[in-house]
Amino acid sequence: MTLLLDTQVLLFWLGAPERLSRRARQLISSEESKLLWSVASSWELAIKVALGKLRLPEEVGSYVASRLEANGIDVLPIQLRHAHHVAGLPHHHRDPFDRLLIAQAALEGIPIVTSDHEVFRKYRVEAIW
Repeated sequence: MTLLLDTQVLLFWLGAPERLSRRARQLISSEESKLLWSVASSWELAIKVALGKLRLPEEVGSYVASRLEANGIDVLPIQLRHAHHVAGLPHHHRDPFDRLLIAQAALEGIPIVTSDHEVFRKYRVEAIW
C-alpha cells in the first residue's frame, strides 16, 4: 500500500512514535507499505524552522534527506496539477500545506496518514489514523 505521510506524522515517527495511533505505526513500519513524503512538507518544515517554531538537530535539508533515506521514504514532487487543484477545494481547512497534501492525495489516489483525519476526510480523500 502506498501512503503519503503528513508532516507531523514523520516527526512523530522519528521522535515520538507513541504519539501515532497503533494503526499508523503498523502501516508505516510494514514492509508492504511504500511511504511518500511531499515536497510541501519539506517546505512547511523549512518555514517553521526559519520562524523558530521548530527545532531540528541539524539543518532542515540534511535532516529530511537523511531521515527519508534511512527510512526508505520516497519524495512526492509538487506538480502543477497539484497546485492548481487546491483552487477547487472547499474551505474546510485553511492550512495551505495540508491543502496541498490533500490535493496530492486526491489526484494521485493515495491515502494520507494524518492525525487530522477527520478534517481531511471532508475532502473525500482516504485519511488514515
